[in-house]
Amino acid sequence: MIGENEEMKKIVNAVFIAIGFLCLGLGTLGIFLPVLPTTPLYLLTLFFFARGSERFHRWFASTKLYDRYLSEFMKTKTMTLGAKLKILATATVFEAIGFYYAPLPGRIAIVVLAAIHWYYFFGVIPTRGAKTATAEIDAAGE
Repeated sequence: MIGENEEMKKIVNAVFIAIGFLCLGLGTLGIFLPVLPTTPLYLLTLFFFARGSERFHRWFASTKLYDRYLSEFMKTKTMTLGAKLKILATATVFEAIGFYYAPLPGRIAIVVLAAIHWYYFFGVIPTRGAKTATAEIDAAGE
């Protein structure tokens, strides 16, 4: 019985690692293809590696890709307006394609998902530089 649990844990960890590498590959393609959102895919990579292997998690967190695309978000828990809009534009395009082809229940689910995306990015994640930009506009008006 104990051996079965260990075997199952190894399988689950292998699946997490495989999904992590899939997200890593897609995220890296997103650097070159604007239709793939790099940052969310790298966040998923980090999530799946953390669940599947401490070694892969540490490795990914030490890469230049992590440093360039995730480290600032992980430190400040904020995103720039441009990053938010790029991610949401990509997601919205894919949601719109799905909406076009989906039956009514699917369309409702897609609209709900899109609303959650927009709320999360603009209602939950603070926009980095927003206060600075507002302060600069106020200072220029004086």
